[in-house]
Amino acid sequence: MKPYALVIHGGAVTMKPGELSPEEEAAQREGLREALRAGWQILHDGGTALDAVEAAVRTLEDNEHFNAGRGSGLTQQGEVKMDAAIMDGRTLNAGAVSAVRYAQNPISAARAVMDGSPHVCLSDEGAVEFALEKGLAMKPPSYFLTEKTRRQWLEIVQGEGAEAMHDTVGAVALDRAGNLAVATSTGGIEGQLKGRVGDSPVIGGGTYAGNEACAVSCTGDGEVIMRGALAHEVFALVKHKEMPLVDACQQAIELRDEDLQGDKGMIALDKDGAIALEFNCNLMRRAYRVGEAEPVVAMWREEAPPQTPQTR
Repeated sequence: MKPYALVIHGGAVTMKPGELSPEEEAAQREGLREALRAGWQILHDGGTALDAVEAAVRTLEDNEHFNAGRGSGLTQQGEVKMDAAIMDGRTLNAGAVSAVRYAQNPISAARAVMDGSPHVCLSDEGAVEFALEKGLAMKPPSYFLTEKTRRQWLEIVQGEGAEAMHDTVGAVALDRAGNLAVATSTGGIEGQLKGRVGDSPVIGGGTYAGNEACAVSCTGDGEVIMRGALAHEVFALVKHKEMPLVDACQQAIELRDEDLQGDKGMIALDKDGAIALEFNCNLMRRAYRVGEAEPVVAMWREEAPPQTPQTR
């Protein structure tokens, strides 16, 4: 039996000192702990990596302190349109939803697309109708309108110079059977144009997993990550060049940096249980737990939590 592990993230961003209040930071740290606990327990009990990443991301989607599910940013029109994807590293099966409304947990809608449709991605009204057919929990628009997102949206549409939120949440897992999985979910960019699709639901863009190499979930500036196909870039470097996971993530983040400028972050987990948490900004909300070792939660770059030894 292989070691089991779970790594999660709650978004990467460049943030000015003092912009994140102590109360908000404490809430986000606790949210990471809760999500890690939810996914890790499934792995600990012998469950699948696929179930673990879905559970971890569902927990983050239910937490208004993260830009996914309930805490999603608002489009230019003041609406919530969410993206999510999930992928099974054992079979390469994947499911995604794009610009979906009302779904309490977009990641579960993505799982339903993977498990119950012939397609990989459904969008907008089609995704909503499919989620309803599958009996998934739905919420009214008011559920997703938090005071934080309303305030940020108003500042942006009124041209007050507020920085658009572009966070994401994600998880990668390795189960006791040696299978990898990944899940990524986002509320997109605050004030984004109607119809915009980010990297999270793009298989190979912000989300990818294959048992022969690794699982990767990205966060940051979605357009940059999508143009670089960064999740698959990491996978390819590990698979074809046999590059250590941390090195592969670092190289992917630096890929054509002069053309792909912006916040870039990623979590990754390889088939041997090595982990990577790499980012080029000053903040990435992140946590991991390997086997029965103590859980690790960190946010700021200078915390630099230890990573498991490389196995390549």
